[in-house]
Amino acid sequence: MRIRSIRARLTLWYTSLLTATFILLGGVGYGLLGYSLSKETDAALRGVAQALAEREGGGVGGFVPPDIDDLFRRFFGFSPMDRYFERLDPFGRLDPGQPPFGPGKLPLSPQARKNASEGLPTFETMEGLGPYPVRVLTWPVIKAGRVISLVQVGMSRENVYATQRRFLLALAAVLPIALLLAGGGGWMLARRALRPVDRMTETARRISAEHLTGRVDETGAGDELDRLGQTLNAMLGRLDAAFQEMRQFTADASHELQTPLTILKGEMEVALRSPRSPEEYQRILKSALEEIDRIARLVDGLLLLARADAGVLRMDRRPADLAQLVEEVYGQTRILAEARSVNLRLGPVEPISVQGDYAHLRRLLLNLVDNAVKYTLPGGHVTISLQPSGGWASIRVGDTGMGIPPEDQARIFQRFYRSAEARSRGEGGAGLGLCIARSIAEAHGGRIEVESATGRGSTFTVLLPTQS
Repeated sequence: MRIRSIRARLTLWYTSLLTATFILLGGVGYGLLGYSLSKETDAALRGVAQALAEREGGGVGGFVPPDIDDLFRRFFGFSPMDRYFERLDPFGRLDPGQPPFGPGKLPLSPQARKNASEGLPTFETMEGLGPYPVRVLTWPVIKAGRVISLVQVGMSRENVYATQRRFLLALAAVLPIALLLAGGGGWMLARRALRPVDRMTETARRISAEHLTGRVDETGAGDELDRLGQTLNAMLGRLDAAFQEMRQFTADASHELQTPLTILKGEMEVALRSPRSPEEYQRILKSALEEIDRIARLVDGLLLLARADAGVLRMDRRPADLAQLVEEVYGQTRILAEARSVNLRLGPVEPISVQGDYAHLRRLLLNLVDNAVKYTLPGGHVTISLQPSGGWASIRVGDTGMGIPPEDQARIFQRFYRSAEARSRGEGGAGLGLCIARSIAEAHGGRIEVESATGRGSTFTVLLPTQS
């Protein structure tokens, strides 16, 4: 069964890690204990063997001193029940006058005999001498530069094994208690560490699409949970802004669609109230077609923006001659400019080609020029130019119009946005032209830049990557 609670998983991981650490440390401790006991046993055997060798070499009394128990107790700290000590001649034969001590005769291995002949002591662990292995030291007794006899001292490893068993029993007794304390401590630590997450969860649960102004509490500690809170708050801020923009977009779109639909409905109702002359019906139908065209342009713009947002804006990419495009747009908008007494100029136009959709690029440039003419006072002028700019094709549309206030320049590319001055002038349009122009430019891998000063005009620059 999969554990879903993070608190439970953290506690389980913490307890498992502590268990593995405890077992590892116990194993290392067990090994070090055995090594230490073996070294102490060897050192004690060496002390007993040296004491017996001194008596043997000095020739004082018999080989086995009457205080043999005190001798073992002095080096071992106690007198073992199974203790071994024997004297052999240099050839490894048992002295007939000295019987073996201990449960049985200590064997002499060929390696021990060889080392003894060279004056070297030998430590060995022998099996079969009792219920437990026996640690044996073969010590050569040297006098006048030659080996006169061998001394063997041994002790059963029963005490070593018993000490190790007690160590294991102690570990087995301590492990459950340690795991219980570790589990409880891990649960408390995980609960305390995840408490801010619980608070964030409660806050996030209360936040909905209608109440996106709420924010999760930050810990203020600058840790990972604090960064999580900051990230969530930033995300909520973006969602709040997106929802507000969507609400504003819906309201603006409804308003823009409502006006032509209301006009269209009113004219139809008026036409149906009483019989009309053919000329009146023709005028009403003509006005209705104008409103239908207005709705169609609005819907078409919204559809284009929706496709651009979804990343599915279709582009028929082919080599496009921008010089031809500029001259074509200039010819189409010159009549509009003359009707408003605006001087439309054609600046430097150099032959440049890009890979793009000619129809969409034409719509982009028409929107920019239409806006420039629309917001330029009579007697002013609008200039269109095309020049290369470091691997980019630069299309510039400059005017001497009323300009854009600095606080509005960052918002003019938003949907349905029109500055207060533009609204006060009563200029038509739904506020989608610049947004559509930017979407088309970005779909071609380019961008639009704006430079403007209030009362001095504006310059929009379209940068498109040139054809390689």
